[in-house]
Amino acid sequence: MKLWVVLCLALLWVELQNGACQQAKRRKDVGENRIRPGGKRVKVRHPKLKDGGGKGQSLLTQVLDKGRFLRLGQTTTMAPGRNIELRCKGTNIGWSYPTYLDTFNDSRLSIKQSDKYSQLILTSPSAADTGPYSCWVIVCDGTECEKDHDHIYVSYIYFTDKDNLFVPSAIHFEIVYLRPDRPAVVPCRVTDPQAKVSLHREVPPEEITANGTIVTYDPAKGFVLQSPSFDHQGVFYCKAVTRGTPQISTKYQLLYVEVPSGPPFVSLEASPESVRGGDNVNVTCTVLGEPEVDVNFTWSYPGQDHRPVHIQTSWRLVNRGLGHTTRISQSVMTVEDMETIDFGNYICKAKNQHGETIVTIDIISK
Repeated sequence: MKLWVVLCLALLWVELQNGACQQAKRRKDVGENRIRPGGKRVKVRHPKLKDGGGKGQSLLTQVLDKGRFLRLGQTTTMAPGRNIELRCKGTNIGWSYPTYLDTFNDSRLSIKQSDKYSQLILTSPSAADTGPYSCWVIVCDGTECEKDHDHIYVSYIYFTDKDNLFVPSAIHFEIVYLRPDRPAVVPCRVTDPQAKVSLHREVPPEEITANGTIVTYDPAKGFVLQSPSFDHQGVFYCKAVTRGTPQISTKYQLLYVEVPSGPPFVSLEASPESVRGGDNVNVTCTVLGEPEVDVNFTWSYPGQDHRPVHIQTSWRLVNRGLGHTTRISQSVMTVEDMETIDFGNYICKAKNQHGETIVTIDIISK
């Protein structure tokens, strides 16, 4: 009986050893090393998981010292004075940056495209370079290319300068237009997102409280008036403080706009109204519009290509009461020593960013 028990235990031990060997063999089959029939060991490369590359994973990075990289978040704070290099992965990349770098054709900025990435280099950055920096993938189909809106990466970079809490501006007195149908922004941006900023009216002196609803503050934009009215007109400035003496921003003139957005509202008149051969005539095309919206004028007239005329274009801002401000744009055509060929229809076409309007007046001989 004892012999039979010993034999059973021995058989059980053998089976367990065989199972362990088979398990070790299976582990080696999926391991890092295999032996080819020729006797050489080869390394098994497992497939790598690809990054989604979506909006949640930025490909915009900053090159640090010694080849280290920092993936930039939605906001980044940097010290001024030190050259920066940003990189964006891709073989065809577009960039955007604070517009004044283009406006002044700043040689401190350079962009280079390599086989695997594009780099933006800005030398000696200052507080004025604070703003959004972004890159995106450009997708091409033959000769047509467009921005891939699913692969856009943005970081707002603050170049913090204790001596310049506000982002410097080339304009020392800015105009902000107020419209009842859209928010208005008093653009006192700061270089330190931790600065405490307040909005002040100059006359009568008072602080405008940012309550988070009617008036809000964003360090990357400034103060936002959600529902502007003519009560908000006047001269304003911002005050910022961190740990030292408070600093004052540029002053802002807030003007209320009367005319809503849309194609030009045009009137056309001739002076004098009664015209005879040999007279001089002024034909005036007038547009009432938004203060900052440019208007382009085009004329068609009977003696075109045959008779010389003089055309003068100008514009001015007019306060129409209760703080309402309107831009009056005019184009005046002068025809001297009227001849038979000069009588007929005078057509003025006024065009702005919202559309165009065409008006006509008929000048006949009396």
